[in-house]
Parts: sequence; C-alpha cells; structure tokens
Amino acid sequence: MPAEPTPTTGAHAASASPAHRRLAQVALKDIPWEVGVGKPDPIIALDGVTRTFGGLTAVAVDHLEIQRGGITGLIGPNGAGKTTLFNLMTGFDQPNSGSWTFDGRSLNDLPPHKVARLGVVRTFQLTKALSRLTVLQNMLLGAQGQSGESFFKALVPGTWRAQERANTEKAMDLLHRFKLDAKKDDFAGTLSGGQRKLLEMARALMSDPKVVMLDEPMAGVNPALTQSLLGHVKDLREQGMTVIFVEHDMDVVRDISDWVVVMAAGNVIAEGPPESISQNQAVVDAYLGAHHDAPLIIEEEDQVLAEAEDAITRQKGPEGTGHGGTSR
Repeated sequence: MPAEPTPTTGAHAASASPAHRRLAQVALKDIPWEVGVGKPDPIIALDGVTRTFGGLTAVAVDHLEIQRGGITGLIGPNGAGKTTLFNLMTGFDQPNSGSWTFDGRSLNDLPPHKVARLGVVRTFQLTKALSRLTVLQNMLLGAQGQSGESFFKALVPGTWRAQERANTEKAMDLLHRFKLDAKKDDFAGTLSGGQRKLLEMARALMSDPKVVMLDEPMAGVNPALTQSLLGHVKDLREQGMTVIFVEHDMDVVRDISDWVVVMAAGNVIAEGPPESISQNQAVVDAYLGAHHDAPLIIEEEDQVLAEAEDAITRQKGPEGTGHGGTSR
C-alpha cells in the first residue's frame, strides 16, 4: 500500500485524522481489480467518452469512476490519452460522444471556468503562471466571487476591500504553507520550474476545490523539491479533497496513490491499487511490448529479418545508392 502521508501542521492538522486519511483506502480495499469497476462513493463518473482527431482515437473510455477523497494516479505510455482525458473532464476540450458527471451533475458542454466554479480545478504540464505579475497577484487571481470584478462595485471600494483583505490573508497562508511567502513580491517569471509548480498548486487551492487534477506535477522539478510536492499532494487528501494526477514515475505513483488507472491508446486497460499494476500483463505489454519477455521462435525471427532486409533494399533503391538511387 502507499506510504503514510506526511503529517500536516498548523490550521490543517485538525482535519488530518488517521481515519480521514485512510477513508479512501478502506473504501477501495475489497474492490475488484477490473476496468470500469464501480466505486463505493464516486465523485466523478464517465460513460462512453470518446475523442477523435481526424482518424486518430485519442480517448475511448467506456466507464470510469473516481473515488471521493482518494488519490487516483493516471498512468500510461506517451500518447495514451491522459492529458486529453484531463482536458475533456475540465472543459478545455469537448468529446465526440459520451457524458461525465461531478457529484451527480453533468459537466457536458460546460466551459472551464464553470467547471472550476463547481469545484474541479487543474494544473498543467507546462505551468500557467502569469510571469509579469507577482507571486501574490497570481494567487489572488485564483479567488472566486470577487466583488471588485464588477465594474460598478469596483467604483465603491467599501464593497470589496474587506473581501480583498480576506483573500490576501488566505493567499499568504497558502504561500507560507508552500514555502513561497518570501517570494510574494517577486515576479512569477523569476521562479524556478519547481517553484512555479508549487505556485500553480497553491493558486488552485484559492478556490476551495473539491477535486484537484494535477497533470505531471513532478515533471521538470528539481529533486530537492520533489519530496515537498509529494507532501503537498498527500496533504490535499488529508483535507478531504479528491486528487487525480498524471505521472510517469512509478515510484511516485506507488508512494501516494490509493488507486491507479492505466491508459493505452486512449482506452483504460487496467485499474487497481498500486501493487496490482506491476502484476498486470496488459500493463506490462502496453509499456514494453507483447514480446518483451518472450524469445521469438525461429519462424518469427526469419520473418522479422526478411522484413528488415526488404526495408533496407527499398531504402537503397534499385542501384543501391540510397534514397531511390539518387547519389549524394
């Protein structure tokens, strides 16, 4: 099973009881390791979701449920459709068919900002920090329902100043938690890649989300910050949020996941706890190829060699000069 979450401190410690931390794992303990299996308390459910680009099927998910309050890892080879699925679930792209719900409410055709207002927020592979705004200003952009955004209310400071002070205090608390408070007046563009990842995660929490979706949160992060990011992801679960994250590092997946969903060629090919994934032959084949651990028989070797020789002959051309006989 995944390692114990790192303990939280301060204002967040009260909600991080051991029973709360393991709620998702207990709920998922006796669930069959089957694709499309129902969860005891799904917060997100997808049915028949497909997305094609020309003749390429990027996503084809028959049924998938995400357990509330847990950390679900989404893994698969490059091109498996993981980020496309994220885009569909958060309104950044629309499917060709299918439906998906959040807390029983349909998310079909909703734009990203409305999905976020419902409580589903995400981060990106390439961070979206506004480089010419300060770290604190980036944080304040994540707060929702700001009265000062109304043209007429903006003309009356008394209608929004108290709210802005509360938002600033909340932003500073989050920056302190993510160890970015000393950078509050720095331009976001001056932060390191790992610090921008932290900023994006902190900004997502300004909206008090129910579901946080992290697209490769560890990619490009200095190893010195990796453990800090892992601790913050675990802390989200301890506060009762649902986390879905895309990751390629299997050590990270095993460390923090309660449940793992594996995609290949747009399809979900396996589901289960982290320890089940390495035992699944379909997963091994998807990553390494079906013949990765089996020697070819003599007839197969002969066929592979013949095909390779034919390819070399075609490349050389009729005169053996390469590129259809054109000499260089």
